[in-house]
Amino acid sequence: MATNQLQTRSVKPVAIWLLAGVFMIIIQVLLGGITRLTGSGLSITEWKPIMGALPPMNEAEWTAAFEKYQQIAQYKYLNSHFTLSDFKFIFFWEWFHRLWARLIGVVFVIPFVIFLLQRRFRQEMIRPLLILFLLGLLQGLVGWIMVKSGLDDSELLYVSHYKLAIHFIFALGLLCFTLWFALQLLVPATQRFEQPALRKSIVWLIVLLTLQLIYGAFMAGLKAAQAAPTWPDINGAWVPSHVNQFGNRHFTGFSFLFDHPLVVHFIHRNLAYLITGLLVWWSWRTLRVNGSRLFRQTRFIPLFFVVVQVILGIVTVLQSPHPDTFLWLGVAHQFVAMLLLLSLVWMLYLIRSRRSLPV
Repeated sequence: MATNQLQTRSVKPVAIWLLAGVFMIIIQVLLGGITRLTGSGLSITEWKPIMGALPPMNEAEWTAAFEKYQQIAQYKYLNSHFTLSDFKFIFFWEWFHRLWARLIGVVFVIPFVIFLLQRRFRQEMIRPLLILFLLGLLQGLVGWIMVKSGLDDSELLYVSHYKLAIHFIFALGLLCFTLWFALQLLVPATQRFEQPALRKSIVWLIVLLTLQLIYGAFMAGLKAAQAAPTWPDINGAWVPSHVNQFGNRHFTGFSFLFDHPLVVHFIHRNLAYLITGLLVWWSWRTLRVNGSRLFRQTRFIPLFFVVVQVILGIVTVLQSPHPDTFLWLGVAHQFVAMLLLLSLVWMLYLIRSRRSLPV
């Protein structure tokens, strides 16, 4: 009798735990965006997983931390005017970003142990849990490699926009996987239905949005919004010209597609238009599909988010010459981008493939 009770324990607490993880990962990504936009990522020059949870506790420790920062290129060539007060500001955002990552680890481990002792984990949940654990470790490792590269390079003022994009996309992968896992435990199989054509369209929309998010990371890394604070044109032109050069930089081959701020801006902007148009078309197609109750109630959410996202993107670009306003608009833009991605994942989950089994 006791064994049967253990086997039938509710998995709802596990699902709530996973949704808490979704919330915390969203906050972590937003903190990462603030860290990048404020140029704070290289302010902490050491990696101390345990002791590093505490910031400097007195003036002597703050002075020592500031002296270490003064040894890297970002300070020497970009922030040499910084006072200790300026340093404390950028230190806070990087410290908070790392602290939140530690909190995510605590929120993962403690309930995991409790649920393990309560035997709430079913056999089919073991593999997703292992994947979730490995994705979390990988994300932390990529984050440290990214920061360390900026500390080791004697001439690097900011972390590479390529590494920034990898870190960002890995975080979004972890976010989507966590949500998918939670949906498997929460959404009844009766709310899922087969519609191969709509599902295929959603897959392609997610692929395009992933590319768009990569270019969004490039935008932040290259400061491409500030390079062209205009709309609907880009500094008076519809298509960037002289793409083999930008300032003192020269581009060879197709590197301008990924390294030229104005080209990156052009691609990011036009991918947004394309995704918006495709989502309008997809939403119109859903009107002819009955689907499930949850599908009918939520099918226009992605369209709503993409419209809000485009408006935010335009306003963010126009406000990019104003650092304080630009920072919070940029964070809001990133937040809605995550909501858009999660809404598409939600749709993908509801419209199951023919090969998938009811959960």
